[in-house]
Amino acid sequence: MEKRKLILIGGGGHCKSCIDVILSANAFEIHGILDVKEKIGNNVLGYRIIDTDAALDMFSAGEYIFLITVGQIKSSGLRSQLYEKIRHTGRDLATVISANAVVSKHSSIGAGSVVMHGAKINAEASIGANCIINTNALIEHDCYVGDHTHISTGAILNGECKVGKGAFIGSASVLLNGVAVGDNIVVGAGAVVNRSLSVPGVYVGNPCRKISE
Repeated sequence: MEKRKLILIGGGGHCKSCIDVILSANAFEIHGILDVKEKIGNNVLGYRIIDTDAALDMFSAGEYIFLITVGQIKSSGLRSQLYEKIRHTGRDLATVISANAVVSKHSSIGAGSVVMHGAKINAEASIGANCIINTNALIEHDCYVGDHTHISTGAILNGECKVGKGAFIGSASVLLNGVAVGDNIVVGAGAVVNRSLSVPGVYVGNPCRKISE
């Protein structure tokens, strides 16, 4: 089957990790990268930055597909804006899953999401659109992850956890079975979430505590 031409949006460090995953999946042909005007002509792992995101209309919807490769730490704002811009133009977003990830056939993953090397997504887990499931993250059975959320490296969501839209779950953090984390909440690296969190803010520690808005 002919591979669809893939346009990446964002040429920073996260883009490098995404390229590795894309190549392992062997389902797309990377055509180029869009970034800011100042970076046009630069290369990321051998792939050229060819234009800015203002050039989306140059790429026909039937021939090209897109992946947002801008990273996300505290805010999902830029990734969310790019997602809405792409959808508004009628273009499709790729869903990319590493060949080295373990993903249950009984799970679901939304458009524009990327599942990195070593990640595990178990039965009846539901991952929204435009999410990052980063290296070695574990999403257990019956979990729900909302759109535009980043589950960072080595994070663990135990069974039946729910994470809202635009959230960030930091590296090596642990969500205990059945807890819920609301929209746009940031859970810091190594935190242990032993209760549901609904008030927006940044939470750190074991057990986690809120330290800022």
